[in-house]
Amino acid sequence: MDIFSKIKEKLSHEFIDIVEWLDYTEDTIAHRFERYQNEIKNGAKLIVREGQTAVFVNEGQLADVFTPGTYDLTTQNLPILTTLKGWKYGFNSPFKAEVYFVNTHLFTDEKWGTKNPITLSDERFGLVEIRAFGTYAFKISDAGKFIVDIVGTDNNFTNFEINEHLKSLIATRFTDTAGEANLPIELYAANTSELSDTCQEVMKPEFLSVGISLEKFYIENVSMPEDLKKEIFEYSRIDKLDLDKLTKFKTAKAIEAAAKNEGGTAGAGMGMGMGFVLAQQMGGLMSPQMGGQQPIAQAGGAMPPPMPVAVQYFYAVNGTQQGPVGIDQLKALFANRTINKESLVWKQGMANWSALQEVEELKSFLGGSTPPPLPGA
Repeated sequence: MDIFSKIKEKLSHEFIDIVEWLDYTEDTIAHRFERYQNEIKNGAKLIVREGQTAVFVNEGQLADVFTPGTYDLTTQNLPILTTLKGWKYGFNSPFKAEVYFVNTHLFTDEKWGTKNPITLSDERFGLVEIRAFGTYAFKISDAGKFIVDIVGTDNNFTNFEINEHLKSLIATRFTDTAGEANLPIELYAANTSELSDTCQEVMKPEFLSVGISLEKFYIENVSMPEDLKKEIFEYSRIDKLDLDKLTKFKTAKAIEAAAKNEGGTAGAGMGMGMGFVLAQQMGGLMSPQMGGQQPIAQAGGAMPPPMPVAVQYFYAVNGTQQGPVGIDQLKALFANRTINKESLVWKQGMANWSALQEVEELKSFLGGSTPPPLPGA
C-alpha cells in the first residue's frame, strides 16, 4: 500500500459514525469496541441491541451506561462523560472514549463442583467426607460495576475467564452452608432442592457485589465413599427392622452357608450345630403328635433322669442386650461376625458380664481345638 492509499484509508475512517457490536459468539460477556486511532464523531449513532448494555469509560473512570436502544451521542446523552471531559459548553469535535458492550442475556448450564472432599461431622458415623457437583446460571445485572471490578481493560472477556472465580466462590459457600445445616449425612443427598435454594440465597449478595446476578443454582448430586454408603444403608435397615428377628435371620443364613462349606472346620461345626437345632425342633414337633405318651420305661422299671436344661446366653451388640440364645446359636453369631471375641456375654450363674474369650466353654469358638497327632504317628 502506497502513501496515498494510506492517506485515503485514514480519511475515509477518520471518524466513527456508528458505534455497535454484533455478537457472533456464545461465550463473550464483555467486548471493547475496537478502533484504530479513530475518534467517535459528534452526533454519531450508538446502537445497543436487546441483551446488551453499552458502557463508556474515560481514562479508567466509569462514565455513561446505555440500555438497549439507538442514541445520538451528544452532550445531552453523555452527561457524565461531558463532565469528565470538561465540556462546559458542549462540543462539536470528535472525541475518544472506551466503549464496552456487555452481554446481559442469561448464561446457562455453567458447571461447578467441589475439587476436594468436604469433611462433615455426623453424630453416628463421626467425621465423613462428601463431594458435590451441579450447574448454575447467571447474568450481568450491573454492567458498569462488572466492567470496573472484573473486566478492567480486557478487550474480549468470556465466561470462561469468570467461571473459575465463580466456581471457587460456590464451592466455598457450599462448604459453609453444608456444615451449618448439620443434617444427618444421608439427608444431604435426599434434600438437594432445599439445600440448593439455601445456597443460592447465601451466594446472591456476593455475586451482586461484582455486578452479577445468580439466577439459578442446582445441586445435582451429593456423593460419599462407597463403604460409608453401605454402612448407612445397613444402619437404616437395622433401624427399621426388629433387631432380634434380624439376628435370627443372619444366624439362619450363616448356618446355611457354613453347612455348604463341608471341607472346613467351621463347616463341620456349623453342620453339627444345625443338626442339633433341627433335632430339637423335630423333637418339639413330634411330642404333640405322640399323643402325650410317656417315655417308655427302661428295663427294671427305672425312669431316666430329666433332660438337662440347655444353657442360655445373653450377649451385647452395640451396647444393647440381646438373647437369650443357645450355645449353637451363639456360635453361629460368632461365625457370621455379629459378635466377636471381645463381645460381652452372660449366663445364669455368672457374677458379671465377661468377654466371650474369657468364658471357658466358649473358647472353642476361637479355634485351636484340634487334638494333637497320636504318639508315634
